[in-house]
Amino acid sequence: MSKKTVVVGMSGGVDSSVSALLLKQLGYEVIGLFMKNWEELDNQGICKASREYDDVVKVCKQLQIPCYSVNFVKEYQERVFSHFLSELQQGFTPNPDILCNREIKFKVFLEKALKLGADYLATGHYCRISPQQELLKGNDPHKDQSYFLYTLNSCILKKVLFPIGEIPKEQVRKIAKDHGLATADKKDSTGICFIGKRNFKEFTGKYLPYSPGNFETTSGRIIGQHDGVAFYTLGQRKGLQIGGPGDAWFVVGKDLFRNVVLVEQGEDHPALYKETLLASELSWVAGIPPGPHPFACMAKIRYRQEDQPCLIEAIEQDRAFVRFLKPQRAITPRQSVVFYQGDLCLGGGMIL
Repeated sequence: MSKKTVVVGMSGGVDSSVSALLLKQLGYEVIGLFMKNWEELDNQGICKASREYDDVVKVCKQLQIPCYSVNFVKEYQERVFSHFLSELQQGFTPNPDILCNREIKFKVFLEKALKLGADYLATGHYCRISPQQELLKGNDPHKDQSYFLYTLNSCILKKVLFPIGEIPKEQVRKIAKDHGLATADKKDSTGICFIGKRNFKEFTGKYLPYSPGNFETTSGRIIGQHDGVAFYTLGQRKGLQIGGPGDAWFVVGKDLFRNVVLVEQGEDHPALYKETLLASELSWVAGIPPGPHPFACMAKIRYRQEDQPCLIEAIEQDRAFVRFLKPQRAITPRQSVVFYQGDLCLGGGMIL
């Protein structure tokens, strides 16, 4: 029997590097494939993607596997970044990483891998896949990334491998160091991929016009001016530049029609908490929603949040009505709610 071929999505980080190593040790025919999604020069006039690709080349040489690069800058601009800007212009706080996984990594990138003759696409995500092609949380609870992958269905998961999903992050680092991989000590990337560690407002301000308006309390008292509703999100404290006596101020809502950002004092102000949400654009890993309703499960409304008990009370016309057992802080429109039963990721949707 011939070897199975796996294309590994190589990002230039330690996770994808170890994924390639483990698959080669398991006897797969491994191909390293770097995906370029963003073009921008750093302060030294060097494209960050070029730096990442250099690390990919080093690791592939160490592992003695072929290495290729594919350019999806155009697809990323059209399918992810333009959508990101459109959502911001409407005053929402989108999550482009989820859209990137759905539209780029596990669509056009997967298609490219299969065209290269691969049996599977592998990535360095901290997730697992059951024998029934179900999406499971990664074994490391601090690194689990299933929240970002809830839009993948079982048909896609049949063609995907997550080699490090069973392994804690510390062990991944140790494996990389033990084998002398060039990325062993490389720091993890943080934040939205095309923004990184930069100031969010400064970055988005290059693409969106500043539309100043009022900061107001929920009772209508004007207490300052904001730079534009696009630059603020529910629960935000930093960057408001609102002084005065008493507790810190937090964003508790937005009035898009009047271009107003609503704020109140206190991290636990009642205006920050809601028991229910409505979600649309539903995606279920099994292809069908769980039931019957009301359906008891757990949910997250943001990455790294602990699972919260809830009821999916009804699903009608691709909308899910969800009630939490405890009020949730800063339920944010256009972020995702993702549903779980234990380690099993059921799917999710976009919060309306």
